[in-house]
Amino acid sequence: MQGKGDSKEQKPKDLTEKYGLHSRNPHRFRYDFKALIDSCSDLEKFVSFNKFGNQSIDFANPDAVKTLNRAILKHFYQIPHWDIPKNYLCPPIPGRADYIHYIADLLANDNKNQIPTGKKIKVLDIGVGANCVYPIIGSQSYGWEFVGTDIDAVAIKSAQNIIKSNIVLVEKIECRLQPSKKHFFNNILKPDEFFDVSICNPPFHASAEEAAAGSQRKINNLGMKDKSKLNFGGQNSELWCEGGEETFIKNMIVESKEIYQQISWFTSLISKKDHLPSIDHYLKKVKAVEVKTINMSQGQKISRIVAWTFKSEIERYKRSTVDI
Repeated sequence: MQGKGDSKEQKPKDLTEKYGLHSRNPHRFRYDFKALIDSCSDLEKFVSFNKFGNQSIDFANPDAVKTLNRAILKHFYQIPHWDIPKNYLCPPIPGRADYIHYIADLLANDNKNQIPTGKKIKVLDIGVGANCVYPIIGSQSYGWEFVGTDIDAVAIKSAQNIIKSNIVLVEKIECRLQPSKKHFFNNILKPDEFFDVSICNPPFHASAEEAAAGSQRKINNLGMKDKSKLNFGGQNSELWCEGGEETFIKNMIVESKEIYQQISWFTSLISKKDHLPSIDHYLKKVKAVEVKTINMSQGQKISRIVAWTFKSEIERYKRSTVDI
């Protein structure tokens, strides 16, 4: 399944390809603002020429960033209605899309190197957020079905509103509130329910103070005049947790061992390379059958996905009876 912005003829030749993004990522070219404005006219008032003579938006303006996301989702993924509550995370879509495309590669490895598509593929998004971006990209790009979870009731309601407002999502995405901050899969998985993969973009700060410092650096880099605003927003549960991403992922690993029969692959983003050794140690401790680290990059920004499974290759292959 391809979004209308994915065809080659719709990518102007003068748009420079960004460094490092996945080869199937339709956002690997610089933004085609003319095409985006054609899809979402509200974007036009935010677009101007920067000092390099290129069209751009003020990424320090939260309204501009949200409208850009709205235009991208409409142009590439046929999502005409998308909004999020004030001060909730408004993520940069190119990096989110990269995660989904690398997950498709991971599943293809268990399916004779063919990317599995269609509703038989079930994906669990731990921390779906108010924006619902990962399920949107995955369902519209590959036809997968998603269950998105979150500990924030407002975020769940927002994601549900996005789904209800876009008929192409109604049969593909379900949202569930996680009542416990201590759990990831417990309270969410139903008896005999199976997922091909779980995904997660964990809060990577270890404290509110650390999150505030990170936000301040972003504000300074963007030259924001109003320092009370974040350009991408974010609630506390989206930005930080006690112990940061390292503790978050370790706790997820421990719980994954308890319910491994119901999920083939567990995955999570890791923002800090220094956390890999201890996470690898934990995965050995719980006797994961296979562990993979998938490197991703967007320009100078480097991140990675850690993936682990408790199932053998033969067991995973037997589950891959999917639509190709």
